[in-house]
Amino acid sequence: MKRRGLGLLALASATFGAALSHATVIAPASVNDAAITGAAFPKALSEFAFFQDARDHHPSARVYPYALNTPLWSDGAEKLRFIYLPEGTQLAADGAGLLQFPVGAAIIKTFAFGEGEARRLIETRVLLHRAEGWVALPYRWNAEQTEATLALAGGRIDLVTPAGEAISYAIPNKNQCKGCHAKDGQVIPIGPKARNLSVKWMAQMRDGGALDRIPPGGATMPVWAGYTAASPAAPFARAYLDVNCAHCHQPGGGASNSGLDLRWEQSDPHAIGIMKRPVAAGRGAGGHDFSVLPGEPDKSILLFRMDSAEPGIAMPELGKASVDKEGVAVVRRWIAEMK
Repeated sequence: MKRRGLGLLALASATFGAALSHATVIAPASVNDAAITGAAFPKALSEFAFFQDARDHHPSARVYPYALNTPLWSDGAEKLRFIYLPEGTQLAADGAGLLQFPVGAAIIKTFAFGEGEARRLIETRVLLHRAEGWVALPYRWNAEQTEATLALAGGRIDLVTPAGEAISYAIPNKNQCKGCHAKDGQVIPIGPKARNLSVKWMAQMRDGGALDRIPPGGATMPVWAGYTAASPAAPFARAYLDVNCAHCHQPGGGASNSGLDLRWEQSDPHAIGIMKRPVAAGRGAGGHDFSVLPGEPDKSILLFRMDSAEPGIAMPELGKASVDKEGVAVVRRWIAEMK
């Protein structure tokens, strides 16, 4: 299996250290706090000043790169993740769950395809923590790779994935961003949970004053890039489902009516789909009777939907135009090994 993500974890750590070192030599550019907290939707990504250069994403002051142990899969895209914290603020750890962000903070995620000079920045999604709550905005990069402009209506881009598949890549519109990030009617971040971050990164953030503490239960989710045939399948499969599915499939999520709860911390077998019948049996069920049928991956609805790119069947519904063969293989093995 391709060891995806390992380089990104190393890069986040190295870049974080470089950013701290750089700050002692040259005063980096400052982020435009008014663009984050104001009522307007900035038309260009550069208005925020998150980066000192566009293409290379060299971070401005108090913009911290990070990586996830098990990352969300999006057609094999490379993702460049950053957190911005205003001067005098810090993140607060809330157990093993989502880090708590101060008002004025931002989360930035850029999607890219290709390597070296051939790499293309496709879109950057930002979450802005304003006084009234979180706002999600998508930005689309131009062909010259010099600027990303606000794309409230989303967009489509034809490209080839790292697996060699030609796809029509979808940049989500603003409402679709809200659909994935909504819980109990409120927009929230879904990525930076303490359980899915490395101890090394959290220690660096704490030591630099950007995080209040390393909480118990932090860094418990496995590093996806470290999976091998000798690894136990269950923790990797559960981590994959937590990251790729649980933002909707949990109480208060967009798919809570399905009755599935795929969060990492859920321990009830029925809640995670084992011997659970679907709420509504349609073509998405593929003629199968249970979300997860132990020992029978090819008779399990969950795997059937993961292994499809067909609209109306494919899960997740948004964020993919192709099938994640690695993710499917791990979840298949997890179901096959169930007693």
